[in-house]
Amino acid sequence: MYPKIAEYLREKSVLLVSFGREGQSSYRYIRRYFPEKPLTVADKNPVSLDDPFVTLIEGESYLDTVNAFDVVLKSPGISFKTVDIDPHTEVTCQTDLFLRFADCRKIGISGSKGKTTTSTLCYRFLKAAGKDCRLIGNVGVPVFEVLDDLRPNTVCVIEMSSHQLEFTRCSPEVAVLTNLYEEHLEHYRGGFAGYAAAKSHIALYQKPTDLLIYNADQGLEVFPHLSDTPSQKCGVSADDALPFPVDNEHLAGVHNRQDILFARAATRRFGVTDADCAQVVRSFAGIEHRMEKVGTYREITFYNDCIATIPHAVMCAVDALKKVDTLIIGGMDRGLDYSGFVAELQNSTVRNIIGLPDTGHAIAAALQEKNDDKNIFAAADLEEAVRLAYAHTEAGKICLLSPAAPSYNVYKSFEEKGRHYKSLVRQYGESTE
Repeated sequence: MYPKIAEYLREKSVLLVSFGREGQSSYRYIRRYFPEKPLTVADKNPVSLDDPFVTLIEGESYLDTVNAFDVVLKSPGISFKTVDIDPHTEVTCQTDLFLRFADCRKIGISGSKGKTTTSTLCYRFLKAAGKDCRLIGNVGVPVFEVLDDLRPNTVCVIEMSSHQLEFTRCSPEVAVLTNLYEEHLEHYRGGFAGYAAAKSHIALYQKPTDLLIYNADQGLEVFPHLSDTPSQKCGVSADDALPFPVDNEHLAGVHNRQDILFARAATRRFGVTDADCAQVVRSFAGIEHRMEKVGTYREITFYNDCIATIPHAVMCAVDALKKVDTLIIGGMDRGLDYSGFVAELQNSTVRNIIGLPDTGHAIAAALQEKNDDKNIFAAADLEEAVRLAYAHTEAGKICLLSPAAPSYNVYKSFEEKGRHYKSLVRQYGESTE
């Protein structure tokens, strides 16, 4: 007898769209149970795969044959905005199949910002309480990778991006929606409305016994149809009381405090106590690329906040860190309106603003028109930006990389950009720590 997901796919023709981390995970899963099942892999880029039972579709037209299959297993990040899907073709993803068939308990977390911190805190709260738990999904671990290691009482904390939720038609027992801001507009039909609709899938299919935790400061109405779902609902405000102090620089700022509140609310029904939460908060060492302290070099403290791909996240970091003298911004242009961000930067206490291609140059140009007391630079690349930061940041203050845009115009990911930044910071300065 096959596991539920394998049985579901056994007699269906399957197309794997994109052969990155998740596509390869799906391939390995299917091959574990069906070594000779015919499969098709479609990817815009060349695929290196030695398997006589796989047909490869590569190049610009790789999505043209989507409707020739029963099941399309789509990887995150691949836009179907221009693809017309026939009714007989099921477009799904690992997250959808995991929610439908995995025999375990599930907490799902999504939102424009805060989902990684909230997911990590949920997992660590559960661990502190002695629970059998896993942290999977958008944090970098494809959900299929843990399927063989689950028991009915295992609690899986699943970070979910809008890309993973777009074609998901099942919801977790506990759903957390941290917030909603303009992001990924180029990916969806209908722009922001399509993005919000994708996010709403995390709770749209919940049952009356399920729980939806949402940002009470924004309201639930920003997500289509969620006010009408039968699940229990719990609004969490950044002003809500916490029975323990948050005295940890890695969790500084109002936004991090609200993430703690989200995680606390999500894990309560699994037996997590406030003492468990307090223990984790005291010892929390932060997350790479999220307000990550790189070190103090030449009397300047450098922070890497490369995960901040929208203006709101940048300003949260500036507010939390307090002493930001230099801000490095910019990345891929997705067509967002940055006029409000320009005004916030102009009114901020940040003295040096360094723009990277592409959006950073446009923001720098807009600031130049308004500027009377700030140093505005348009750097050709990250290396020049770091050199400028060393030349202009006041001793005893902070240089923060927080792009307010994705990194795909130059880098494969925000992780690659963040690590390059850290290597450049260390290359050009001697640590005082």
